[in-house]
Amino acid sequence: MPGICKTVEIAPKVYWVGVEDWHKRLFDCLVPLPYGTSYNSYLVIGNKVALVDTVHPNFGDELLRKIASLTELVKIDYVVMNHAEPDHAGSISRVMAQAPAAKLVLTSKAAPIARKLHGVEEGRMMVVKDGDYIELGGKTLKFVESPWVHWPETMFTQVIDDKVLFSGDFFGAHLASDVLFDDEVGDILLPHARTYYALIMMPLIFMADKALEKAKACRPAVIAPSHGPVYRNPERIMSAYEKWIRGPLEKKAVMLYVSMYGATEKLAEAIKSSLSAEGVNTVPFNLVSADPGHIASEMVDSSAVLLGVPTLLGNPHPVGSSALTLLKYLRPRAKCAAIFSSYGWSGGAVNIIRTQLDGLGFKILDTLEIQGPPTREETEKAVEMGKKIAAWIKESRGV
Repeated sequence: MPGICKTVEIAPKVYWVGVEDWHKRLFDCLVPLPYGTSYNSYLVIGNKVALVDTVHPNFGDELLRKIASLTELVKIDYVVMNHAEPDHAGSISRVMAQAPAAKLVLTSKAAPIARKLHGVEEGRMMVVKDGDYIELGGKTLKFVESPWVHWPETMFTQVIDDKVLFSGDFFGAHLASDVLFDDEVGDILLPHARTYYALIMMPLIFMADKALEKAKACRPAVIAPSHGPVYRNPERIMSAYEKWIRGPLEKKAVMLYVSMYGATEKLAEAIKSSLSAEGVNTVPFNLVSADPGHIASEMVDSSAVLLGVPTLLGNPHPVGSSALTLLKYLRPRAKCAAIFSSYGWSGGAVNIIRTQLDGLGFKILDTLEIQGPPTREETEKAVEMGKKIAAWIKESRGV
């Protein structure tokens, strides 16, 4: 809104100049945003001035007003692009138009993306590599390459003097808030950070593991991501990432199912009851109405995945097939699966799903395919499936 110019000093002469997007309800046409999101941009003022990341292009005017409230736009010497995605880099061209002497600081892999997506000329780029520094005079910026969190060109930037780590999308959360710091936001934060991790970082977990080590090596006093609250208690989010990336999987199964006439759902209920009786927490999702973010979050520490998909014209029901696409994208640590299905006049879904899960590296513990509603005998087979999965989970915990 015109006239609103909130900035927050997160360290001496280091300012948050980002924006809250209260009204956005879907991110990347995939992630529901019940609390909106934020686009974080940071201004570092020494004898020279650096802007770290920008904001979504829809909020470019607000960003310029905030910067102008702290320093003259023409005095910006460097614009640091930790990540080239438009929600963070989409206002770079507008900032650099107001600061004609500014250089865009970025990795070598980011340079062609900056030219193509943001129209930055090569002569205005300053390519940095892992461990490079820029002296601002009273402030020193250090650059830490952190590729594939979650694009190939990503990096961290650290204010050495104040131990502030600008971590890009790493450690982020989709959460707009009137307050900026993690301890002010409270308990609502980590569940949103977990969902964000599951959808953005878990698909590239090996690179996330390396990035976590790099972040730890910086020994940050403050972690300032590109979405969501700023952590002045950095151990809070770093220990959470440690658990999500490396911690043991839980005694838990995620069940994804769709049912046209109730037969597949009856199998789902019998399997879930059996797992629960064996002490395994089972989280069921009806794929017709399930939130992909909620599914992803539960996948973070689940030991097994159960797919219940009926046959439709010789193929898995299309809604069920979408679950396979989601699994391929998320790449959860769980690699144990079971498949159950029903059909009217002809089956086939189980074999197709098995082939696809095999291709994703899943161990198929059991399958069950029935015609029409389950008989008592078939219901008992579903119960036995639950017991078999529970026994495997308790014995191996998904390892």
